[in-house]
Amino acid sequence: MSMLKKPQQVEAVVFFNDRGICKQMLYSEFEAILDGVVGLPEFSDCQMRLAYVMINPRLQVRAVVFFYLDFDEDGRADTGWNLPLRQLAERAGRGPDLGAGPIRLACRSQCPVSWQQMHLWDPSLNTDCNDLTQLRDAIKGNNLGILVEEEVPQVLDAERLQVAPEDSWYAPPEITKEMAEQLAEKMEKEHRLKTAQLVRQQRLRLSSLSQQNEEAMARVRQAADQSNSALQEQIRVLQQALRQQEEANAALQDELAGVSERFQADREEMNQKLRALERHSRTEADILRAQFEGELQTRVAAAVAEYREQLAIRDVELACRDQVDAQLQDEVSRLRQACEALEGQSGQLVMERLAQLGVVFVVYHPGAGHLTIPLADLARYQENPLAYAAAKCFVSEVQYRQWLAHYQQPTCEASLANGERCSMPIDRVEAPSRFVAGESNCCPRHRAGGRLRTAG
Repeated sequence: MSMLKKPQQVEAVVFFNDRGICKQMLYSEFEAILDGVVGLPEFSDCQMRLAYVMINPRLQVRAVVFFYLDFDEDGRADTGWNLPLRQLAERAGRGPDLGAGPIRLACRSQCPVSWQQMHLWDPSLNTDCNDLTQLRDAIKGNNLGILVEEEVPQVLDAERLQVAPEDSWYAPPEITKEMAEQLAEKMEKEHRLKTAQLVRQQRLRLSSLSQQNEEAMARVRQAADQSNSALQEQIRVLQQALRQQEEANAALQDELAGVSERFQADREEMNQKLRALERHSRTEADILRAQFEGELQTRVAAAVAEYREQLAIRDVELACRDQVDAQLQDEVSRLRQACEALEGQSGQLVMERLAQLGVVFVVYHPGAGHLTIPLADLARYQENPLAYAAAKCFVSEVQYRQWLAHYQQPTCEASLANGERCSMPIDRVEAPSRFVAGESNCCPRHRAGGRLRTAG
């Protein structure tokens, strides 16, 4: 009787763009792309997001590696790309359950090889755009034409069947204590696995949101730096214009001084002419003097008024530039404060966004169990976790610390005559509220001795 060979796991590569999955191919086709045999012109001069997927014969995802791949202007893959996808998939950590148990997941925030982290990317886990859910549904569609294994019921040979005695056909099985303990241990193990899986999913989602928030902050910081650079350049241009205007004013002042000197020289010349005319006629000299004085005063007054008007215009322009300079400095200060405020509030914004998305912060403390911490109590919990757990157990922090030491090491804490600790094993008190210092953490001998000493 010939036996059919079962189909093995299939390797495939999936391409992602801004809208989701845009292309699927088997790994053999992807190797042809890497070898340069085939090109993808639709991805020319782009850095694409890809996912290496291992699929079982039932079209279920078993391992995923999210990685980047660059294409040149001709649509050919980067010749220097050499990421070991199979090794990363085999050494990857546990991820979410996509229908066949927890998958092996390798991404930027969960990379088994640290120096290859820069070549990986984190999938989006948002409810409206979940890359893992899209990947699961696309593989289920079987656009790759994978050979699917059909479930065939197992047929047992009649010779291997054994009939139980007739007297035990209707006897119900007795559940022993050992069976109950095994069942409880199995259920507890399953609960731990589910809890660990949920914690991993939440950590992956938190790291993805943190990375998105850091990228948004980097974009805001870059925009602020660009705006600051533009403002600084504008200030530099205005300062240069101010220096040029000051130089022009200085030149006007020099020109005015030169004109005054020329007027003074003309006046001296006129005075000489007047003295010469005085020798001819006193009356004519008086007339010329009056005309000269009037003409001189008129010319000086006109020149002074013109230069004063020019100086007033320059002063107004300087005042306007000073005002614009002050406004630009205020704008730079405001942008710097806004950037610092964004940096200070980024952590709180992330927490509030996580709370709005339904993320619950759960911690475990002995005696208190799993505690769900509201967003408003996160700061108080971070300041003193033990005090927060003690308040949930309705005991003081001191009593909770004493009980925790007893709970972690249930031995007698009484001191012997030689100064050493008794350390005799005692019964553990499970609840902090039932713990009594000096009683619950002492053996019967030292507890009784304590009572006698208290009575005496």
